[in-house]
Amino acid sequence: MSNSLAIAATTLTLRNLLQQEIPVRDGNLPSLNVTTLPPDMARKNVIEGGAQLNLFLYQTLVNAAWRNQDPPDRTRPGEVARPPLALNLHYLLTAYGDQSDDEGMSHRVLGGAMSVLHDHPLLSRSEIRGVLANNDLADQFERLRVTPLTLPMDEMSKLWTALQTNYRVSAGYEVTVVLINSQLAGPASLPVLRRGSQDRGADVRAALAPSLTELRYPRGQVAARLGDDIVLRCSALDLATTMLRFSSPRIATPLLLAALAGDAPGEVKFKLAPAVAPPPAMPTWVPGLYTLAALVGAAGEPKLVSNELAFALAPTITLTPTISVSPGDPQTRDVTLAVDSAPACREGQGVLLVFGDRQVDAIRPPPTTPPVDPDPTAVFAPEFLVKGVAPASRYVARLRVDGVDSIPVTYDGGGLPVFDLAQQVNVP
Repeated sequence: MSNSLAIAATTLTLRNLLQQEIPVRDGNLPSLNVTTLPPDMARKNVIEGGAQLNLFLYQTLVNAAWRNQDPPDRTRPGEVARPPLALNLHYLLTAYGDQSDDEGMSHRVLGGAMSVLHDHPLLSRSEIRGVLANNDLADQFERLRVTPLTLPMDEMSKLWTALQTNYRVSAGYEVTVVLINSQLAGPASLPVLRRGSQDRGADVRAALAPSLTELRYPRGQVAARLGDDIVLRCSALDLATTMLRFSSPRIATPLLLAALAGDAPGEVKFKLAPAVAPPPAMPTWVPGLYTLAALVGAAGEPKLVSNELAFALAPTITLTPTISVSPGDPQTRDVTLAVDSAPACREGQGVLLVFGDRQVDAIRPPPTTPPVDPDPTAVFAPEFLVKGVAPASRYVARLRVDGVDSIPVTYDGGGLPVFDLAQQVNVP
């Protein structure tokens, strides 16, 4: 692979090659000048108006064959590295005659250039090395190949129109492939010492893989709360060797629960413990979304892992309101709400309060300079300020954590849903 000087080194190599070889092949061109200028400036910046050949890089294209390949000199089987920037370079060779712009002379120049490139389909490492300080193009894995380009007249016309200069006899060439190293380091794994436990290879079982099909929350809710019993429809689960795994980006270690016998075939149950402090070794729940999967396998054996289902854990909240007259409008009230939730919210979670039909963001301290990432293990007790609330009304409050709302519903003696008085705020 090569560094970012590779394009410049390619151009200089071609220029040096043409400058040295053309006069050798045609003794009438001893003072040939090979330049690398834009075509509209090629003749303006040349002091002597003798024979001239201009080499112009007019296009770079990504090489499709190499764009997703691992660098062969940096990776071993099983390793992955950042692919190099693989480029095809398109050049335009334009010939000029002497001071009178004699076309016969320009044809000799162009013929000499095409003859040199025909005999040099590969740029040698010795030709590349040293043309530009600190370039390592000569050491790249792939050789540089020079190939004539067939440019149809319409493409040639568009090209010269874009160059905003008069058309001159020209030839197109492609140089491929230039490989520029990525500056991002790739990972390299250590050698594999054992293939499974005791180096016995993969564990193979003649059994169906476990499958989860549906979650059923209590009373048709859209989320579960601590203390709830949840039904899980599934297949191919052995209760004696099954654990349920709950994963979330908000917790460092997935939570594991035992699967319990269900009330119908194809069902199991699991119970979320009430909101009490867990043992120090047990990770705590956080409100929000989880992925639920079943792990089947005896202790010490490889586990069969089922598909994953989305599991929503809603917070159970306690409200502490403080109500004051709004200074901006004495006819309204400002309501400050301190909200305790079980399980507790964590720093960095998206938390807002739905107060009646209004959404209110939590009060947070001003950002620090420089910004500090939130501590995902720190408990966050949110407070909210709801301004301009109409008095003489009762408002239902819901806490929304990472998109999961608390459940403000309870049930009366007849089993009908009603709004929970504990999650309402009376504004006098």
